[in-house]
Amino acid sequence: MSHLAARLPLFPITTTVQDRGAGPVLCVGGCDLAALAAAFGTPLYVYDQATLDAAADAYCAAGRAYPGDFAVTFAGKALLMTAAAQWVDRQGFWLDCTGAGELAIAAAAKMDPARILVHGVNKSEDDLRAALTQAAVIVVDNLTELEHIVALASNAPRLPDLWLRVRPGVAVDTHSYRQTGQHDSKFGMDPTEIEQAVALALATRLPLTGLHFHQGSQFFDPSPLLPALDLVLELAQMLRARYGWTMQVLSPGGGWGVAYHEDELPQPAIADYVTLIAQHVRAGCAQRGLPLPRLQLEPGRSLVARGGVALYRVGAVKQTPHRRWLLIDGGMADNPRPALYGARYSALPVHAPDRPAHSPAWLAGPYCESGDVLIEALPLPELAPGELVALPASGAYHLNMGSNYNGARKPAVVWVRDATAYLVQRRERVQDLTARDLLPEWE
Repeated sequence: MSHLAARLPLFPITTTVQDRGAGPVLCVGGCDLAALAAAFGTPLYVYDQATLDAAADAYCAAGRAYPGDFAVTFAGKALLMTAAAQWVDRQGFWLDCTGAGELAIAAAAKMDPARILVHGVNKSEDDLRAALTQAAVIVVDNLTELEHIVALASNAPRLPDLWLRVRPGVAVDTHSYRQTGQHDSKFGMDPTEIEQAVALALATRLPLTGLHFHQGSQFFDPSPLLPALDLVLELAQMLRARYGWTMQVLSPGGGWGVAYHEDELPQPAIADYVTLIAQHVRAGCAQRGLPLPRLQLEPGRSLVARGGVALYRVGAVKQTPHRRWLLIDGGMADNPRPALYGARYSALPVHAPDRPAHSPAWLAGPYCESGDVLIEALPLPELAPGELVALPASGAYHLNMGSNYNGARKPAVVWVRDATAYLVQRRERVQDLTARDLLPEWE
């Protein structure tokens, strides 16, 4: 199999190779990627709405297997800008915001507050005040936070529903930096703390409606979710018997993975993940005499990762004793994932992507860190300075985790639909880097 055939399933579903007069070129959503790079510069992020819509449809279709109410919350930490929040709103999904900053982005997008929930492991008072007025749900991470909510509640014009975050003591199989459910995780409360939180919420008449847990992200085997589901259902049964409190909503988080490299194909099936959870919750509630809660999943990566492509331009080619370096104009400032936890990516040349591979190549960025390497040892054809490369599966956890390291300016973002490209986020300018700076009058 050619590298083109092997890697195309990593790209958006609308990706094609077309000859538009200058030879074969990669196109996404009917738009020529080389033309987009020429129009908007590089690094450039391109989002294909058709791919995002297809992932959303897959979640909705799979959710119909659950006999109770089913809802999807988009994890805003994966991608949040006004265009993304507007897409979430059009889908009828909920939006997960972490703190006042992300709530402000949701407000700018005119996202319906009735479908906003707020997460955060250490919410500030500003975060909580914003959540009390701009969200429908607060996911309470710890007892101290619940006490703060109790103190604020008396002066709040309204109170959102509260869910308690459970620490189940079971993590999924993924990188340790992406695990969140283990016993020593910083997230959530153990069952004893959950019981204390329920007692406090009932005593202070707070609108407690749900339980939430999350075990990690970028996993491909959903079976570790089942022991955690059983633990939370057992907890809900105990709380009902002891306190008369009935769980109305159960959110087992998200984290379902996507393929970033051809070695990880085929793409994990969303239906396999959702169906297993739905069946287990249904059976578990029947076994314990619990009414079916609303089942609310929180996918992020699996909704948007495949829909995004990052475009870079090769600036220089170096041959060292054992490596061919392709030095590109982006890297850890717009995609820190390889440096943080060794994420693997693939790539294709934008022009003539079907060229046979010449040798393995290392793609590295311009920043003053030896860890600024996006791709290692990927077979690629000979590429010259000025050529473009496209990295698939770039739609999640790049832009939100980006930085201004070495004075990097955050890239422009283009949204494509129906063969039309829309600039939805402009490239940062040099003057943006000093917009917050103040010059004191030094003595």
